[in-house]
Amino acid sequence: MTTSHAVPPLDHRAFRELVESFYGLYAQVFLEDDQRDTAVSDTFDILWLRWNDALASPDTRKFAWNVLRTTVMARTPHVDGRPELGWAAFDTVALQSVIAAPDRVEQIAETLDLFKAMSSLPDHQLDVMVLRRLCGITPEDVSGLLGVPLATVRSDERHAVHFLESVICPPETEGNTA
Repeated sequence: MTTSHAVPPLDHRAFRELVESFYGLYAQVFLEDDQRDTAVSDTFDILWLRWNDALASPDTRKFAWNVLRTTVMARTPHVDGRPELGWAAFDTVALQSVIAAPDRVEQIAETLDLFKAMSSLPDHQLDVMVLRRLCGITPEDVSGLLGVPLATVRSDERHAVHFLESVICPPETEGNTA
């Protein structure tokens, strides 16, 4: 005999319908298709089992995002404790638009450097950059997905961009005569 419902409650199903495609986009950056689908499905299964906890939390969206992030990161390859984004670099618009082979090799190297630097961002900044820059999601939708104020999303993105620019394009020093 079971004490749970045979199907998720209506509010859980509605929530899933609202965010599932966004969750899939996020997971796709870190995982291959079959792993992505499993991670997203597992996220909603966990949420179903913990739905009362999610509803009792200060923000259901933030609770759900933490479940998704934990589920995706548990399946994501890591290098030096940071998520590996290298293979996702081959699926960028910049790379797909380059036609000449020498330009393509240079773009691959630049993109790999950028993705390596991105993986060293703090978790919340990484999530914002993945959602905003790699998935193309609006700041308002990112705010809703993460359950944080819009100002936080904009601040995280600004700080992440500043960090990435300092790593990828460090300022020249006075002694540099290149």
